[in-house]
Amino acid sequence: MRTKRIICLIIFKMPKYNSLSNVFRSLKYYNFRLYFIGQSISLIGTWMQRVTIPWVVYRLTNSALYLGVAGFASQIPTFLLSPLAGVIVDRSERYKLLFITQTIAMTQALLLFTLYQLEYISVPIIIFLNIILGAVNAFDMPARQSLLIHLVEGKDNLNNAIALNSSMVNLARLLGPSMAGVIITILGEPVCFLINAISYLFVVICLALMKLKKIPIHKSKRKIFEDFLEGFKYIREHPPLKYVILLLGLISFVGMPYTVLLPVYVREVLKGDAHIYGFLMGAVGIGALSGAFLMASRESTRGIGNFIPRACLIFGLALITFSRVKTFSLALIIVAIAGFGMVTETITSNTFLQLYTQEEKRGRVMSFYTLAFTGMTPFGSLFAGSLANSLGVKTTLLLSGFVVTLGGLLFLRKIPSFYAKASHFF
Repeated sequence: MRTKRIICLIIFKMPKYNSLSNVFRSLKYYNFRLYFIGQSISLIGTWMQRVTIPWVVYRLTNSALYLGVAGFASQIPTFLLSPLAGVIVDRSERYKLLFITQTIAMTQALLLFTLYQLEYISVPIIIFLNIILGAVNAFDMPARQSLLIHLVEGKDNLNNAIALNSSMVNLARLLGPSMAGVIITILGEPVCFLINAISYLFVVICLALMKLKKIPIHKSKRKIFEDFLEGFKYIREHPPLKYVILLLGLISFVGMPYTVLLPVYVREVLKGDAHIYGFLMGAVGIGALSGAFLMASRESTRGIGNFIPRACLIFGLALITFSRVKTFSLALIIVAIAGFGMVTETITSNTFLQLYTQEEKRGRVMSFYTLAFTGMTPFGSLFAGSLANSLGVKTTLLLSGFVVTLGGLLFLRKIPSFYAKASHFF
């Protein structure tokens, strides 16, 4: 009986979509429009710096180990500090907190530019500055995510706002690296750091121009750790929240690191070069953009939770198929489908967590979202790399896809138990 119900969920409860003109409906809100403009510019600078730093590190050391260490240093603070950050976000004005995080991030980029120009740049300094940026992101991500619902003045357009936010992240992911490649060749590496620093100014200016209503702050006389435990207990006692976060953490650890393995896949399976790698990464971005725009076109948040396991299954099955593919043209299609599944899963998870969570606990819940989404990635990358080194890239991708698919199926089996507390979303 339960199996038949799950099959019906997959086949018959299809999401409803509106016209293409409805995709950008959240931009009618003045505050979100400012946020969208500022972030769109800033994210291009962010991706320019993200691809420039590994380039500089490898040029200085010729060591793949240092590349891994530098990447790990930029993400591990997010994992360690996210639970604490959630408490701080709930106790602070998120709007003002974003001013602080964006200013520190801008200063970090300026330091990279200045030290490079003064010829004081070194790998230890880059790692140290990456740690600072990782710590900033631990506070910035939950503050930014929990502010979105107030920028669109309610819950009706939250899914659209989150999807548009994801679309500009992936568009910047396409534009930033290609622009950085041109600028590094013509003007040099430090110019990318300077452009990133300048791009943060647009975010700060747009934040200053916003006209936000007073957002309630969670006032507490308890210790920070006690508030953290309250947030953890809240998630544990609400199974829909708990399983959405657990599934996202599983995907981030096992599935998302497939992009780290793409260079190995290109060289060992496709027998290609950097040109082929660039096309595959572009295909991932195009698939992700397609998923973001598709979710932005949804006319309602009703039943959005059903799309979480579906997207997970699409992602998992794409990884399984990708592990068997040996031709470039088919690989392009499959990685685009994988990008589609990965992004739609994260968008729907983000939307559900924000809509389901009480306002005074939103910062803490979104900090666990950050922990699952971003904090698990560095460990997953290290694990995937070591597994690929032992078993080969094709076997690693096959196992990753199998685990992601299994996670989606297990979540599907849990959906009937969510009806009592979250029937609107399932």
